[in-house]
Amino acid sequence: MGEPKPECLILVTRDPNGIGYITINRPKSLNSLTKSMMTDMAQAFKSLDKDPSVRVIILSGSGRSFCSGVDLTAAEDVFKGDVKDIESDPVAQMERCRKPIIGAISGFAVTAGFEIALACDILVAAKGAKFMDTHARFGIFPSWGLSQKLSRIIGANRAREVSISVMPVTAEQGERWGLVNHVVEVGDLLKKAKEVAEAIIKNNQDLVLRYKAVINDGLKLDLGHALQLEKESAHNYYNGMTKEQFKKMQEFIAGRGAKKPSPKL
Repeated sequence: MGEPKPECLILVTRDPNGIGYITINRPKSLNSLTKSMMTDMAQAFKSLDKDPSVRVIILSGSGRSFCSGVDLTAAEDVFKGDVKDIESDPVAQMERCRKPIIGAISGFAVTAGFEIALACDILVAAKGAKFMDTHARFGIFPSWGLSQKLSRIIGANRAREVSISVMPVTAEQGERWGLVNHVVEVGDLLKKAKEVAEAIIKNNQDLVLRYKAVINDGLKLDLGHALQLEKESAHNYYNGMTKEQFKKMQEFIAGRGAKKPSPKL
C-alpha cells in the first residue's frame, strides 16, 4: 500500500454531537511530523476552532504512537526560519484555540510530540505510553514550550531530570506528577477521551470557552495579576449580560435545584 497521500497524513473528522477529531496519521513512521504535516495540523486546529458545530477537540495518533517528533530527515528545512510562522505552527494554533483540546496519548510522545501533548488542555494516556524529551540528546533546541511548560506542571527538579537526562516518563508516573489526567487500557483510550469531551459539552459553551481562557492566560502571570485577570474577566462577563440573560440563568439554577412538586399540591 505504501505511505498515505500527503493530504491524508492529518485526518480531520467531526461528530454530530460537537466533537472534532484530529488524528496524526503516519503510523509507519510512528507519526513523525514533516513540514507539510505541521502546516496541515496548524490549519486543522484553526479550522475546528472557527467551526461553530465543534465544541471540543480530541487529538490522537494512529497506530502504535502518538507522535515521535519531527521527521529529522529534513531538519534544517523545518527548524530554520519557519518556526516563527504562526500559520504553519501547530503548537501556536493550539495555544490560540479557544475550544478545549483533549490529547489521547498512546505509545510514544517524543520531543515535538511531547510539546504537542503539553499544548493540550487535558491528557488521557494509555497504559504503557511514554513521554520523552530528547532535545538534549540530539542537539535540538526546544521552541514549542517544553523548557517552560513542563517545569510548571511537574516541578522544576523533575523537569530538569526529564529534559537533561532524557528520562522517559510513563503514563502512570505522569498521572502521579499531575501531567496526565487519566490512565486507561489501550482499547479504552478514545472512549475515555470522548467521555471527558461529552462531560464538557453538557456545560454552558460560552462559560467553558471563557473558563479555559482565564485558566490558560492566568498561568502566564504571577498569582496577584492572575487573580486580577479573573476579577476583570468576571466583571466583563456580568456587565455584558442583559436582564433577560440573568433571568434565564436564575430560572436554570432554580430548575436544577427544585424537586418535582408533590401531586397533592
